[in-house]
This record gives sequence, structure tokens and C-alpha cells, in this order.
Amino acid sequence: QVQLVESGGGSVQAGGSLRLSCAASGDIYRDYHMAWFRQAPGKEREGVAFITKTGGVTAYADSVKGRFAISRDNAKGTLFLQMNSLKPEDTAMYYCAAEQRVAIWNKGDQYRYWGQGTQVTVSS
Repeated sequence: QVQLVESGGGSVQAGGSLRLSCAASGDIYRDYHMAWFRQAPGKEREGVAFITKTGGVTAYADSVKGRFAISRDNAKGTLFLQMNSLKPEDTAMYYCAAEQRVAIWNKGDQYRYWGQGTQVTVSS
């Protein structure tokens, strides 16, 4: 098992930046693919970004390509999401997720382990 704790959320104006972190503990972090999801009130959960176990492959939702960057530090067991040029439509609760085998990265039901979430609010 792996336990996940997100941090770094907050309130920013449109055009601003935030860096989310997700600290993992428990099982061997490098054995897990990692992803960020988000969910806004009244909307379905959306896969935002994905990174493989070694960090060699990443994937992004079209809505965040060119603005967000996912990375990981396997030595420290930490996942990151650098968010630039934020827009009001990026407002949501952001969650990190972990799983050892992932077929379709942006499907939430692929992941067994989730953090509690961190809120991101972008004002216009």
C-alpha cells in the first residue's frame, strides 16, 4: 500500500502559477505510476497529467498541455505538478493517484490509491 498527501493548493489570479506536491509513504514509491486528477463542483473527475514509474513518459490532458508539467523525485517519494498560466476553468480539487499497472492513464478507476486532495482556486 501507499499513502498519499497533497499540498500546495491555494488561490491565485488568472495567469498565475502554483506548484502542487504529493508526498508518498508506505510502499516503494518507484514501483508506482502516478497521476494528477481534478474535480470541479458539478463536473466529472478529469485526468490532468500522468508520469510513469521512472519518469520517462508523461501525458497530459489537452486542456493543460503547454501550461502544466508533471515530475517526480523517486529518491524523496514526491510527485509534483507545476501549473502555469492558470485559468479560472482550472479551479478544482486536485488529487494525486498511484497504481502499479495502468492501461488508460486518465481513467480514475485504474488507480487504487488516492490522496485527500488540495484545492486550487483561480480568479479572473
